[in-house]
Amino acid sequence: MSNQLYKENSPYLLQHKDNPVHWVAWSEEEIERAKKENKLLVISIGYAACHWCHVMEHESFEDQEVADVMNAHFVSIKVDREERPDVDKVYMDVAYLTNGSGGWPLNVIAMPDGTPIYAGTYFPKLNWISLLNQVIKIKNEEPEKLGSQAESIKASLQQRANGDDKALPVNIKKENFDYVVSNWLSGADKNFGGENRAPKFIMPSNVNFLIDYYNINGNEELLKSIELMVDTIIKGGINDLVQGGIARYSVDDRWHVPHFEKMLYDNGQFLTVLAKMYNTTGNEIYKDEIANIFLFLEEELKDESGLYYSSLNADSEGEEGTFYVWTNRELEEILGDDFERFSKEYGCTDRGNWEHGKNVLYKKTNNVTAQDRESLQKLKLYREANREKPSIDNKVIVSWNALTISGLCNA
Repeated sequence: MSNQLYKENSPYLLQHKDNPVHWVAWSEEEIERAKKENKLLVISIGYAACHWCHVMEHESFEDQEVADVMNAHFVSIKVDREERPDVDKVYMDVAYLTNGSGGWPLNVIAMPDGTPIYAGTYFPKLNWISLLNQVIKIKNEEPEKLGSQAESIKASLQQRANGDDKALPVNIKKENFDYVVSNWLSGADKNFGGENRAPKFIMPSNVNFLIDYYNINGNEELLKSIELMVDTIIKGGINDLVQGGIARYSVDDRWHVPHFEKMLYDNGQFLTVLAKMYNTTGNEIYKDEIANIFLFLEEELKDESGLYYSSLNADSEGEEGTFYVWTNRELEEILGDDFERFSKEYGCTDRGNWEHGKNVLYKKTNNVTAQDRESLQKLKLYREANREKPSIDNKVIVSWNALTISGLCNA
């Protein structure tokens, strides 16, 4: 047996084709093999642009010690969650049932037939080896415990599925929506907008609902809260001010430092948010930002047929965010006379506003001047010429394109 992922088309699976782990892709044949060999499954799910997927790969799946344990005792299956959302949904439900949270990479230990025993997300190497060895020990000494755990999770999943099948109540009233909006406002971040938490996800469908609610019912406090959130996102950090395009989420509560992957579905849906905000307020910054995201989609994600690829990676040159961040020394060399003004306006310092002396650009105001545009264009040309671009996941996903087409139509 050896790593079989070289046979696959998925960019995410191909990222793992040279791992010493004997990965295989998800298939009924591999489940049958696990049953015949009486081997438990490791099911590891992620996607090509996922930063923490890369971290766990470098720490664990490229490590021979880890590979030896996995190869000896498990059938190890790699899954692209964008290629198999059906598989991802089942095991993500397990993660929420057992841990109360989910995310990617999603790493599952399962019985030979695929029934889950345990699901978690990112594990450092020592934790991962420890978990694997604990499961191996239980399988060898008390195998009935694993069977009991699997049956318990299976029953919980079935109960959850039965609950999901129940019809929604038909007597939804305005008061239900009023309650939702009031609850959202009470928990909103009064300084930076959005939910009062970190990390922060934009959740475009939620924002679109709130805008629609305002336009039907009014509520100036609600509109100000939405404006605060969208305006802060546009100022940068999570928003790439050099080229356009928003990252999936920010790790802090200020929308400042993202994990730098850019997903098609976020950008497609944010077009609709911006279009609704422009229609609601008439504020030109929303129209300008629509143009920025449109240009990003055209330049980076559009394929020859006119459809759009899935995502841009968070990492390049072996590190996260390398393509997007700047030292003050670099800025001074590139911008010359405009460096002092630009660095102050865009929150850059000699120490860096992120890590290792690097700066993530964010603007103090939403007023973009001609001088700003000239300097941002210089930075764009510089990084295009001198930096390795993040890789593209070139799958074309129908549902994500549908969201984007909808966003473009709204825009």
